[in-house]
Amino acid sequence: MDDKVGSKNDVSIRLTDERWAHITEEHCELAGLRAEVLETVSAPHQILLGTRGEMIAVRELEVGKFLVVPYRESGKDGFIITAFLTRRGESLQRRKQLWLS
Repeated sequence: MDDKVGSKNDVSIRLTDERWAHITEEHCELAGLRAEVLETVSAPHQILLGTRGEMIAVRELEVGKFLVVPYRESGKDGFIITAFLTRRGESLQRRKQLWLS
């Protein structure tokens, strides 16, 4: 079942089953975290600018462990590109910040 959440810009962001299968094949540690991926887009701790114009929602799941969800907005529609976990918070901070909670 495809899911949708609203971004901070009030854009409907889709996570399709096809995209979720692709994400979990590449990042098996996310298999049980679909709700957390969606929540990261709808309620991020910060949003960064990606290198290709995408937005990157970031949420700290535990101290020093970040869930990173790049997504794209286009008008009133958008989609999740991928998602991954990282402990490299300092490398995230090198990007331009678009929003901070």
